[in-house]
Amino acid sequence: MPAPDAIAYVRAALPPAPARVLEIGAGDGALAQVLRGAGYDVTAIDPVGEGDVLPVPLLELAPSEPFDAAVAMTSLHHVEPLEASLCHLAERLLRPGARLVVDEYDVAALDERAARWWLDKVGKQDEDPAHFVAHMRDHIASVPRLREALAVHFDVSEPVPGAYLYRHKLGLEHRAEEERLIAAGEIPATGSRFIAIRR
Repeated sequence: MPAPDAIAYVRAALPPAPARVLEIGAGDGALAQVLRGAGYDVTAIDPVGEGDVLPVPLLELAPSEPFDAAVAMTSLHHVEPLEASLCHLAERLLRPGARLVVDEYDVAALDERAARWWLDKVGKQDEDPAHFVAHMRDHIASVPRLREALAVHFDVSEPVPGAYLYRHKLGLEHRAEEERLIAAGEIPATGSRFIAIRR
């Protein structure tokens, strides 16, 4: 289940129910289930989807009636091919004026201090934080790259940074500590939330 603050962010950013919503990279479908419970008409997709999550990548989703909004919760950084997929989203899946609600892991902000904190928390004290940072940056798209690709078709709001690492294999009990460290300038904020409006 997504973190409560992430669910609240998505709910606040979406148009009123019963809007048609596309969830990109829906994973196990937990967020889609929450949104359906709130009255939204949700189509959830993921390349490895099961059950109520359609097993299809974004680029291959057949267009139907345009969606009123889309949500990408820590999933857009995995979308490939990125530019072609976002073009398909904008030109064939979303109506003009539709919102794309983005909640991301910003690997461009990740540094060795944040990596060391997270590695210690997950019991990987022997792993080199510099190697971890390099690995993450090599394997997922950064928020600046996502925003640049989106800007071709969307008006993109300024990102709001925040805590993210507690959500990755840790849990809510670590959120307050991460936020305290961010506020003290001891680690960077590696979460990023923004909204993109389809032109």
